[in-house]
Amino acid sequence: MFTHLDHLIVVVKDLKEAQKNYEKLFGMNAVWSGVHKELGTSNVLFNFQNTYFELLAATSDGLGADVVNHFLDLNGEGLTGMVLATEDINSVHRTLQKNGYLVSEPSEGIGINTADQQIRKWKNLFLPPDLSRGLFSFVIEHVSGELPRPNNLDISTPHRLDHVVINTNDADGFSKIYKDIFDIRLALDKVIEHWKRRMLFFRINKTTIEVVEKQDTLPPSDRMWGLAWEVKDIEKTYQRLIDQGVEITPIQKGVKEKTLVATVKSHTQNVPTLIIQHLEETD
Repeated sequence: MFTHLDHLIVVVKDLKEAQKNYEKLFGMNAVWSGVHKELGTSNVLFNFQNTYFELLAATSDGLGADVVNHFLDLNGEGLTGMVLATEDINSVHRTLQKNGYLVSEPSEGIGINTADQQIRKWKNLFLPPDLSRGLFSFVIEHVSGELPRPNNLDISTPHRLDHVVINTNDADGFSKIYKDIFDIRLALDKVIEHWKRRMLFFRINKTTIEVVEKQDTLPPSDRMWGLAWEVKDIEKTYQRLIDQGVEITPIQKGVKEKTLVATVKSHTQNVPTLIIQHLEETD
């Protein structure tokens, strides 16, 4: 049904400030900036090997601006959305309907890069609340145009998303949706003694969706939490960030064997952010 995790969405108040912070954190320039006039939003995009990263702000009036402002009012700036890619959005629509979900028809979208007027077109399928469960979550099929690739990347720059972390109060319900409905592979379901939490690990296109359960008495809900970015030389990444005034913890061994990690403590717009180096190749 889905080919990969298409992109992640971080809602921000000041787009220029957020862009400046993330260009410093990532060590590269954004590859795209655009305005969605009909939605009332503007965005900035960073492109990676296995996904892209979107900073999204409300800049006028519209449905998109209402969604951004809702999440800003609810939780402030931070990681809000996860978008899944498909090559056949109509098939996804039919599958969800057959499973009893009320899903609206796919809509068309268009983006124009303000730097060079390049055009990208896509189709969106917004998920109903019983599937999104509090996330800004939808499905996308790209129709035409491509995001530019960043040029002349330094070895200290993150090159791919290692994993995204989602908090839930209902791991069974989350698994039913992502494993049984979305057909995303559940690679591991276990209690991690280090945190005394049940955790689910889904894998899609060599990217991990890490789900942490904390049970409560509230209705089932999920919330985006944090991101881990993979680098090839964490010592050089650490030094670059220190030199640029970014707060980051000392490098240490990760919970996962044969990894080194450091936590970024500033310039993230409230997104918990981990830098990770795998000392051996991962599948």
